[in-house]
Amino acid sequence: MTERPLTVLGIETSCDETAAAVVRRDARGRGEILSNVVCAQLDLHAAYGGVVPEIAARAHVDLLDPAIKQALAEASLDVAELDGVAAAAGPGLIGGLIVGVTTGKAMALGLDKPFMAVNHLEAHALSAGLTDALRFPYLLLLVSGGHTQLLIVKDVGVYERLGTTLDDALGEPSTRRPSCWASVIPAGPRWSDTPREGRPASKLPRPMMGRPEPHFSLAGLKTALRQEATARAPLSEQDIADLCASFQEAVADVVRDRAARAMELYEERLGPGAQNVLVVAGGVAANQRLRAALDETANVRGFRLVVPPPALCTDNAAMIAWAGAERLARGLVDDMAAPARARWPLDPDAPPALGAGVKA
Repeated sequence: MTERPLTVLGIETSCDETAAAVVRRDARGRGEILSNVVCAQLDLHAAYGGVVPEIAARAHVDLLDPAIKQALAEASLDVAELDGVAAAAGPGLIGGLIVGVTTGKAMALGLDKPFMAVNHLEAHALSAGLTDALRFPYLLLLVSGGHTQLLIVKDVGVYERLGTTLDDALGEPSTRRPSCWASVIPAGPRWSDTPREGRPASKLPRPMMGRPEPHFSLAGLKTALRQEATARAPLSEQDIADLCASFQEAVADVVRDRAARAMELYEERLGPGAQNVLVVAGGVAANQRLRAALDETANVRGFRLVVPPPALCTDNAAMIAWAGAERLARGLVDDMAAPARARWPLDPDAPPALGAGVKA
């Protein structure tokens, strides 16, 4: 492993945030964020009720070069001072990924610097090393708009999946707004804010609780919520708040149960000498009710809960740069043939989970 400081530019274009950042990894493996630029595209997609891939890709083309220049300027660095360039190469929207990967390769080639094709999920998985100097191994709950998984993080590039969602991801109600959800789960931050005003009065199901494998299944819970909303229609603001609160409490119960089971498996597989740490990463990690439920479960099981700051839980380039720096320190670099991948599981050898499909 390289024992010298490494400064890496990270590029993130996997969905609808155009981001660039510069991160430094010191000789002892500790990280420092020198800049972290995120250009959101919310206004471009608002009229469509969700992210439009073609619009996102075109916006990345327009926004990425200025974001990189801003990231370098804020880091007070000349581009030649970089030790490497990292770009999110998947999973995600393929058009946006191609923009980021192509830009990263072009920069690395022109500078004669190493290029790292980073798995976006791995960047989430490793982010606690950047924020908390956390070393391996640890248990990870990855909760985002596209994935809900429990994994053992053993080292950079070494992951063991314990559980995954069999259908929908936990973050889908907060990142997508199809018509059937529009009057029930408001999009964006209100998914977290609205339940504070509500009463969890509706008894919604708690899918998968008590099952031996720590998998998730959330489609039925969402269907139950929609049926409850239909039965109450027309909905008042208080009805919406109550339904959001009910949904959030059901999710908290499910996540608490599934995480507790994963903690048991973690201890069984790694033995008594392993550090008992649960990391929660991904956009949904910013939800305060979810964090409170997991903190309670971790305390009961003798685990320490680690959650990166909200700005590093949502899509950002600092985590891409950090994952690139960690890979570069280990000599894990990529050539110009490295592809962009719409699907890229962290544990490709995990046994099939019936129904999970691409969410595995």
